[in-house]
Amino acid sequence: MREAPSGFLTPGAGRAGDRAAALTGRPMPLDRARSWWITAALTLVAAVVRLQDLGSPTDKGAPTFDEKYYAVQAWQMLRNGGYEDNYGYEVIVHPPLAKQLIALGEWALGYNGWGWRIGSAVAGVLIVLLVVRIARRLTRSTLLGAVAGILAICDGMLHLQSRVALLDIFLVLFVLAAFGCLLVDRDQVRQRLAQAVHEGWIDAADPYGPRLGFRWWRFGAGLMLGLAFGVKWSGLYYMACFGLLCVGFDVAARRAAGVLRPWLGTLRRDVAPALWALLAIPALVYLSTWWAWFASETATDRNYTEINRLDGGPFSFVPTALRSLVSYSANVLDFHGSLATPQDDPHPWESKPWTWPMGLRPILYSYEESGLADGCGASTCVRATLLVGTPALWWLSLPMLAWGLWRWIFSFDWRYAAVVVGYLAGLVFWFTNLDRQMYFFYAAPLAPFLVLGLTLVCGQVLGDARRGFERRGTGLLVVSLYIGLVVANFAWLWPILNGDAISDERWQAELWLPSWR
Repeated sequence: MREAPSGFLTPGAGRAGDRAAALTGRPMPLDRARSWWITAALTLVAAVVRLQDLGSPTDKGAPTFDEKYYAVQAWQMLRNGGYEDNYGYEVIVHPPLAKQLIALGEWALGYNGWGWRIGSAVAGVLIVLLVVRIARRLTRSTLLGAVAGILAICDGMLHLQSRVALLDIFLVLFVLAAFGCLLVDRDQVRQRLAQAVHEGWIDAADPYGPRLGFRWWRFGAGLMLGLAFGVKWSGLYYMACFGLLCVGFDVAARRAAGVLRPWLGTLRRDVAPALWALLAIPALVYLSTWWAWFASETATDRNYTEINRLDGGPFSFVPTALRSLVSYSANVLDFHGSLATPQDDPHPWESKPWTWPMGLRPILYSYEESGLADGCGASTCVRATLLVGTPALWWLSLPMLAWGLWRWIFSFDWRYAAVVVGYLAGLVFWFTNLDRQMYFFYAAPLAPFLVLGLTLVCGQVLGDARRGFERRGTGLLVVSLYIGLVVANFAWLWPILNGDAISDERWQAELWLPSWR
């Protein structure tokens, strides 16, 4: 029998080669070293932007806005060995991890603006690093990874949340890290299946496909989700959505590999390990974030079971400390559920989730008026910090979401599917209790997925390198103009994102919409 010509495959090998190629898809760029230099440069820029004059503004040396809760509770943790004991009970309503991270900054730099904000700033810088690497993996383009990094640096939401001692920036960090781990896990699973296809033994396996071994990146995603849960309970939303996303990735991979029963194969081979990695591991990590609370005797509700003489009933075998934590959590859940908007006296900066995608109702963190001595060049100077997403980014949220759903449903584009799932996980669950008080900073986890979605769109506008010089040049021009618009928009918002002194006229010019006032 004649051999196939050089560079070709026999018919059977061709089918296997097609399946292997479908599994692995477009390879990662080969410029690994250069990509890390670009990532480092953008991370450095993010550090400079986030850290400049981090210690201001303050409220006459004290924290501003809700920093008054978390910076103070973090300081208590330093005094007590890791837990709060402030019996103004209603304000201790979140897990301890983010406050412990804030406390590390206060331990290093003292109880001042730099001390209580440095942890948030570090988290904000790491988010930019993750966005660059995740965008590069999604698009298989170092250029588009850099585009995503620039957009993340210039987003007002990510910028200001990186400069205040609130909890949400830590939630964003861990959620984004979990998302990145799942993307690497997806690629690794497909590489393992492609090897099985190439070696010809996947067809000899049972109709459910092969076992894939221990998946370290999925395990890493579980760790990150547990840390997110340890920052805020809204981390639960991502545990659910990322779990479904992981199952979807596995089904698609087994189908592409030619497994006869990909759905049943995923149920038999992958779901139980996924539940362990993305549910059990996060639960254990979450409990571990309460280490100081468990070790204490005077933390809030640490001895709730004993003090109230609660009978454990069928759960009496559960340690009393754990039952106290459950009771404490139930009380906190009741607090959150009953935190309704007063009909006659709503909070002046409250917003509802349908306003978040376009940032229609920002939130004022601080405001101070002073005279000419403040250096703004006018008789009345204003120092204000207003949490607002950069309009050149956020006003494209709904078109990005609509295009992403279209690409997911009608083009089966897994990249848009992943980004849309991440975006909606931070939005749709807030619609379940619209009477609750809510604020724009709850939308912080939307920001990185908005950036990634817009980067995917920029990649389509840019076009493939094989499309020709003129097409590529036109796409590059459009993308460059858009990046310039985002940077210019961010520069315009700079004074109200950083609390710089500006004239009252400039302050009024910063408030683009009536709902911003």
